[in-house]
Order: sequence, then C-alpha cells, then structure tokens
Amino acid sequence: MNSGEELEATRSRGGLANEVCRKVAEEIVLGNFAPSTRLDEASLADRFNVSRTPVREALKQLSIMGLVEYRPNRGSVVATMTPEKLDQMFEAIGELEAACARHAALRMTEADRAQLRELHARGRAAMQAGDMDRYDAANLELHTTIIQGCHNPVLIDIAMNLRHRMSPFRRTQFRNMERMGESFAEHTVIVEAILSHDVITTYRAMRTHLLSARSATTRAAPVWASQAADNKTDK
Repeated sequence: MNSGEELEATRSRGGLANEVCRKVAEEIVLGNFAPSTRLDEASLADRFNVSRTPVREALKQLSIMGLVEYRPNRGSVVATMTPEKLDQMFEAIGELEAACARHAALRMTEADRAQLRELHARGRAAMQAGDMDRYDAANLELHTTIIQGCHNPVLIDIAMNLRHRMSPFRRTQFRNMERMGESFAEHTVIVEAILSHDVITTYRAMRTHLLSARSATTRAAPVWASQAADNKTDK
C-alpha cells in the first residue's frame, strides 16, 4: 500500500472526494487552473496524495457545479466562466436569497430563530479568531437556515441548487480577513431584521450582502474583476 492509499484508508471515500473537490474548485476560482485546462486524474491524484478514485468522484461533483466539463478525446477540462457570467449568477442568487429571507422573516419558527441566533454567534467567534474555515462553515449554515426558513420547498430547491454551484466563489472571499468582518456586520443587519419581522430591511440587506460578496471575489481573485461588477450601485 503506497502513502496515498494509506492516507485514504484513514478517511471516508466520500469525505476525501469532497476534500479534493474543494481544493480543485479553489484552484479554479483563484485562476490557477485556467479555462480549458485539462484535469488529468493521475496528475491530480499525485498532487493531492490520493488514489484516482476520489479524484474521479471530485471531477463528477465539479461537473455538476459547472466548474468542469467533459470533452470527447480530452477528458475533464476547466469550464469557461467569464466575469459577466459570474455577475449574472450573483445577481440571480441575490434575488433568490433575498426572497427567501423576506419570507423567513415572517415564517421562521421559534426553533428556526434560535438556530439563527446560535449560528450568528458561531460566526462571531470564528471571525474574532480569524478562522476562515470555521467562518465559512458558520456562514454556509446561516444562509442555509435562512433559505430553509422561507418554508417554500420550490424556492428552497432552486436557491440551494444555485448556491451549491456558487459555493467555491463565495468561500474564496474569506481569504481576505477584512471581508470576514464586513460579512459578519452584514449578517448582523440581516439577522436582526429577520428576528424583528422587518421584511423590507431583510430583503434589501440580503440582496446588498450578496452584491458585496460578488465584489469581494474580485479582491480575492482579480481574474474575476469586471466593469459591471465594479460599477454596480443598485442595491
């Protein structure tokens, strides 16, 4: 058994594939893997010290997310994504999550609200510790709780699917420590508005929050800068 196989034996297959998926996605988002770059399974397995099985599973996940395409005779390659397309995706998720949040302000149960307070407190602790991974996890759970708090299965399904596709871009923003503080401050406005049943502030704050996240991706990875993103003023 080689070192990669020994390492893999200590972790679940699914967990390892998710880890490889996250690392490859981060390389794509940061511009280290350019569009149309061939993603060779053997090379990736060596790079991440794993067997080819989790790499193959990770490439399937990345294909579902739209970050990777399968091309005949070339295998898996990095999909073409433009700053303009990213603008459109952030605009769409901004509208979707804002709509979910607006409904959540009226429909969340007491249990939902208690969970929201707990997740916001967890985000504060991670932000104060400067822990990107912990903050990203708390951020993901907080947004998921708000989306599910709308209690509309159709809206939840659409929002979560798009959110999954965009998760690597949203995670990258937290490589900037300053952005964590900004994000937490924006969360505070959203959470307080939801807890006070203020649907107007909730909708506007969530939409602005997602537009701010789009701008933050440019700070973390300038390759995604666009004239449209820099000039957006409609909050």
